[in-house]
Amino acid sequence: MIGSSLAGTLAEDTGAIIKLAILAVGGQGGGVLADWITAVAEHNGYRAQSTSVAGVAQRTGATIYYVEMCRDTGRMPVFALAPAQGDVDILIAAELMEAGRAVMRGFVTPNRTTLIASSHRIAAVSEKIEPGDGRAPSDQVMATMKNAARHLVCLDLEKVALEAGSMISASLFGALAASGALPFDRESYASILSGSGRGAAASLRAFAAAYDQTSKAGQAEPAAASEARPTGKQAKGPARLLAQWQQLNVRIAAYPMPVQDMALRGLRKVTDYQDLAYGAEYLDRLDMAVKADLAAETCALSIAAAKHLANAMCYDDMIRVADLKTRSKRDGRVRAEVGINDAAVLQLTEYFHPRAEEFCGTLPLSLGRYIEKRPKLFAWVDRRINRGRHIRTDSMSGFAMLWCVGGLRRWRRSLLRHHVEMDHLQRWYKLALDRAGDDYALGVEIIHCRRLIKGYSDTHVRGQSKFDRVLSSLDDLRGRADAADWIRRLREAALKDEKGTALDGALKTIASFSRR
Repeated sequence: MIGSSLAGTLAEDTGAIIKLAILAVGGQGGGVLADWITAVAEHNGYRAQSTSVAGVAQRTGATIYYVEMCRDTGRMPVFALAPAQGDVDILIAAELMEAGRAVMRGFVTPNRTTLIASSHRIAAVSEKIEPGDGRAPSDQVMATMKNAARHLVCLDLEKVALEAGSMISASLFGALAASGALPFDRESYASILSGSGRGAAASLRAFAAAYDQTSKAGQAEPAAASEARPTGKQAKGPARLLAQWQQLNVRIAAYPMPVQDMALRGLRKVTDYQDLAYGAEYLDRLDMAVKADLAAETCALSIAAAKHLANAMCYDDMIRVADLKTRSKRDGRVRAEVGINDAAVLQLTEYFHPRAEEFCGTLPLSLGRYIEKRPKLFAWVDRRINRGRHIRTDSMSGFAMLWCVGGLRRWRRSLLRHHVEMDHLQRWYKLALDRAGDDYALGVEIIHCRRLIKGYSDTHVRGQSKFDRVLSSLDDLRGRADAADWIRRLREAALKDEKGTALDGALKTIASFSRR
C-alpha cells in the first residue's frame, strides 16, 4: 500500500547531500542494496559513500547501511559515517517492525523522510519468547509510520521477490526507483542490475514487479469486504465422501451468519486432522454452543467455541507430527524456503525426542494405561524411548518409518491419548456452557482459556498446568460481577511469560478475595 504521493522529494535540490539509510537483517541483501544505490548514484554523476553499522545477531537488531551522495561539483564533499536523528532523507526497511524501530529511533521525520518498507513480518526474539501471541500489532505500526513519514511506500516486497525468484534487495531497489525519492530515471537503476552478474535476470524481474506494484498501489481502491462466508477451494474426491462433506456444509449454513466463517474453518481443520466422521463430532459439539447463543441472542460463545473446539480436537501427538512431516506439501514448502527447484536433491533430517508419555499415548487404551500404572515398567520404557533421534525423511527407511506412524490415525480413537484429550475437552466444554447459563461473559472467557493448551510434549504439559491453575480460581470468583474480567486477566498473565511469575501474582490477588 502507499501512504502518500510518490512525487520526488529531492529531485529539485540536486546540490544538497542526500542521506539514505537501509535497515536489514542477515540474508536480506542490505549490503548489496547499498552497493547498487551507490553505483546508480555514481552512474548519474554523483559522488557517493556507503558505510555500515552491524546489528546484534539472532534478530535482536538490524544492520544499518548508510549512503550519502551529492552531485559532483568538482569539490570533495565531507560525508558522515552514520545516520543521525532527524537527518535522514530516505529510510528503507526490509521488514515492517524494523521500519517501526526506525521511527522510534528518530530516523523518520514528517517534513523530510521518504519511508520505504516491506509489510511482511519477521518475528523478533522478544516476540517469540512469549507463550502467547507476543507480536506487536501491525496496524498500530502502520499508523505510526504514516504519521511519521513525509512519504510512505509500504507493500509486501518479500512476496514480490520470492515470486520473481530473487531476494528482497532487488524488490526494495524497484520500490525506491518508483518512489521518485532520488533524481534518477528507471533505466539508470535497471542498468546497474543488468551488470550485476549471476542472478541479474531474477533481480530485474523482482525490480520490475516492485516498480510496477509501487506505481499502481497509490491508485488502487480497497476491495469491499464480503459479508458472505468464504467458499474456499472446490472440494475434490470420491462422490460418497463429497456427499458427506456437502451435508456437513449444509449444517454450517444453518448457523447464524457470524458463526459460519469460523465454523467452516474449524470443520476443515478437524476433517483434515482425522476424517469426515470427526467433522460431524465437531459440529455436534458446536451445536450446543449455538443453541445457548440462540437463547442469549448473541454469537460470542459460538464463535469462540467454533475456534477452540477445533484446536482441542486437533491435539498434537506422535501421529500428527509424523503425518505432517511426510506430506508432499511439506517438501514443496521446504524447497521454496531454501530456494531449490524440484530437480535438485534435497536431504532432510528430522529431529524427534519422544517421551514415554507420547509412546504410551499411541498405544491402545488398556495397554497404555497398564504401562502408565506401573512405575517400574514405565521407567524402563522411558529409558529406551526418551532420547533424541535423527531421521532422514529423504531416505526410504526414514520416510517409511514416519509414514507408518502417521498411518495410525485411522485407529486414533481407540488410543490412550485420544481418550485423555476427549475427557479433558468434555470437562472444559461442559464447565464453560454451564457457567454461561449464569454468567454469559464468564462462559465465553472459559472457552478462550483453551488458548493456554498447545504444542507437543513438555510444551503441552506446561500449557495444561497453566490452564488448570487459571480455572482453579473459579471458586474464589463465584458470584462476582467481574469474574469474567478476572479470568481474562489470568489468561493474559499466563500467556505473558513462560515461568508464570505474572500468573502467580494474579492468583494471589484473587485468593485474597476469599479472606476479606
